[in-house]
Amino acid sequence: MERENALEIVKEQLTEHRYQHTLGVMETAIQLAKRYNEDVKKAELAAIFHDYAKFRSKDEMKQIIIDQHMSSDLLIHNTELWHAPVGAYLVKTEVGIEDEEILDAIRYHTSGREKMTLLEKIIFVADYIEPGRQFPGVEEVREAAKKNLDLALIYSLRNTIMFLAKKNQVIYPETILTYNSVIFENKGGI
Repeated sequence: MERENALEIVKEQLTEHRYQHTLGVMETAIQLAKRYNEDVKKAELAAIFHDYAKFRSKDEMKQIIIDQHMSSDLLIHNTELWHAPVGAYLVKTEVGIEDEEILDAIRYHTSGREKMTLLEKIIFVADYIEPGRQFPGVEEVREAAKKNLDLALIYSLRNTIMFLAKKNQVIYPETILTYNSVIFENKGGI
């Protein structure tokens, strides 16, 4: 699928603000894919469609989670997680993208997962550091992404876990497993 066609499809699903975010994620993902020798076209498409389901109703997303036998853990955690796995399902069924690497990058861009692929890491980090993002810690992750993608992933996960913990919010178990997995992959140090 060509970029222009993909952007037309996704623009209909998003607010203008979220569309601008998507453009930032796309450009960032392309840069990271080039830097870390990943398929640029796959990174581009995964980035374009990563928030495809962001503005679907909670009721629709909940029903898809149930009907498609997705992890029931999703239903007891923050609904902000839902748009990623539901988005992967809808991108496949509504848009017709069947590349599992692209779908997994969409599926895990909010929670992460153990043993993430390079493409999944790129989309996760690109979503976190795209130029429109402004919050404490983002510059540190941007700098890390220029040198070591795993370090950027660790910093972004650490920041997210600490942010949620400070607000006394539940942390999705897969996010903690992702953090531990990246640490183990790097034998405790980078």
